[in-house]
Amino acid sequence: MVTKKTTQRLGFKTGEFIVYPAHGVGQIVSIEEQEVAGMILELFVISFEQDKLTLRVPVAKIKSVGMRKLAEEDMVTKALETVTGRARVKRTMWSRRAQEYEAKINSGDLISISEVVRDLYRSDDQPEQSYSERQLFEQAMDRMSREIGAVNRLTLTEAIQLIEKNLQKSPRRGPKSDAADAADGADDAEEAAA
Repeated sequence: MVTKKTTQRLGFKTGEFIVYPAHGVGQIVSIEEQEVAGMILELFVISFEQDKLTLRVPVAKIKSVGMRKLAEEDMVTKALETVTGRARVKRTMWSRRAQEYEAKINSGDLISISEVVRDLYRSDDQPEQSYSERQLFEQAMDRMSREIGAVNRLTLTEAIQLIEKNLQKSPRRGPKSDAADAADGADDAEEAAA
């Protein structure tokens, strides 16, 4: 038996956009009661239109899964400032860095996601990314642009353009020195071995 309610729970209400760490920005379409193993559970029904996914999350599990409200405008500004900074790429094996990037993306934290976008961004005059780098960059860019779009009421395309405009301001976007090329060559060899 499922009964639909359109009320408010734990500060979340139907129709509201939220961030669910493992899936990004979704919208609470309803709050339902469902009987499971003889117990009545209250569930948030969350729609992730971009993934054509509907998730039912028990109200009691909201904190433990990390669901949160959209970022405030000052947090969006801070995320956009983050992508204009100098990329911080650790000199560790790619597999370890990839795991760290994946963890940041799935944390649902807008600043962490913007750090991944900053670190994996490549301008047109820089060497091409590996397939796995490009996948992680696109996943982070998608999460960041969807949240910024929802907060600033922009289309997805407008949000991506805003992020890209800020990425262009980064100090590292000019031609690289020979020393930087040599270091990148070592990274590429390391990545190929991984």
